[in-house]
Amino acid sequence: MNTLSSTKGVLFDLDGVLYIGPHAVEGAIEAVAKIQTSGIQCRFVTNTSTLSLRSLAQKINALGFSIPANQIISAPQATYLYLKRQQHPVCRLLLAENVMQDFKEFIRPDKQVSHIVIGDIGDKWTYTLLNEVFNDLMQGAKLIAIHKNRLWQTEHGLQMDIGGFVYALEYASGIKAMIIGKPSPDFFQIALNDMALKSSEVAIIGDDIDVDVGGGQQVGLKGILVKTGKYRQNYTEASTVKPDLIIDSIADLPKLLGL
Repeated sequence: MNTLSSTKGVLFDLDGVLYIGPHAVEGAIEAVAKIQTSGIQCRFVTNTSTLSLRSLAQKINALGFSIPANQIISAPQATYLYLKRQQHPVCRLLLAENVMQDFKEFIRPDKQVSHIVIGDIGDKWTYTLLNEVFNDLMQGAKLIAIHKNRLWQTEHGLQMDIGGFVYALEYASGIKAMIIGKPSPDFFQIALNDMALKSSEVAIIGDDIDVDVGGGQQVGLKGILVKTGKYRQNYTEASTVKPDLIIDSIADLPKLLGL
């Protein structure tokens, strides 16, 4: 029996699944379009922390996809919604400039920091910055990480992601970070609630066996691993996560869904 035969919704990871750098994965545009028109619900979930929601939608659709912004669920967006629920948060925001536009209301430099939000700031990481954040934590600030990914795939090869910096701050301060993006169960639940579907009715397709597949499986989703993006056979074989399916690329997904 096809393990995807009862699928009513699909969560698509973006980077490494739909595109790598400035190029769409071969067959991805056609595959997504076919699934979108089939009646299967689609949501596009990402830990990408370099772009605002608007910029992210523009980037994806400039590659040839047709994805409405309201179907994209990003980790920065989920972080914003979390902060909105807090009592007058004062934030140190380690975020890309583009994403900072969505968080301006939380910057009050005249107040003691209550929340530190870590996203992607590229080569701005320094010992001095880490030590400043460490001292904020020691004075009572809460640590929020948009995600805790170890690595990511770019057109230039694998690169270290922000997880290493988050682990360093946790180790030094003794304070555990709240992880907002994948593989947080709360993040996946936001997507499920948005689709009004049960986890047993939804599959996730991603290139990260731990964050995408493992995170999704923990909340009851079917986990599909693609051999594009950051996929590496040795890493997959070493992982304790066992995908429900491993496929060459997203181009193979419509057939598995019976389309």
